[in-house]
Amino acid sequence: MQSAYLPFLILLAFVLANAVGFVVLSHFAGPRRPTAEKGTPYESGMPPLGSGHERFSVKFYLVAMLFILFDIETVFLIPWGAIFVGTGGPSMGFLLVEMLIFVGVLLVGYIYVWKRGAFEWD
Repeated sequence: MQSAYLPFLILLAFVLANAVGFVVLSHFAGPRRPTAEKGTPYESGMPPLGSGHERFSVKFYLVAMLFILFDIETVFLIPWGAIFVGTGGPSMGFLLVEMLIFVGVLLVGYIYVWKRGAFEWD
């Protein structure tokens, strides 16, 4: 019974030894020449403007939440697709109707958010 886990344990030990070894090796072998230029914050190649603690518009958070909402809901399409492709039986029509209702609800929510102006960035 324990011999079945032996290859996994050997692989796990090898991976952990490599991970720790590379971190230790980079710490000792890597060049260290700290300068004031290297210590400054970097923002897309431009010097930072203003404070890093500025308040964001609520619109920013609304767009972020909508993205997460629609992204998570579309993840439900993956298992449905796997089941829909894998079945050839009588439940195929039911699965299609069920997913069309789901996509319809998503579309109604998308249109509602669009009409409310949540996608307009001022």
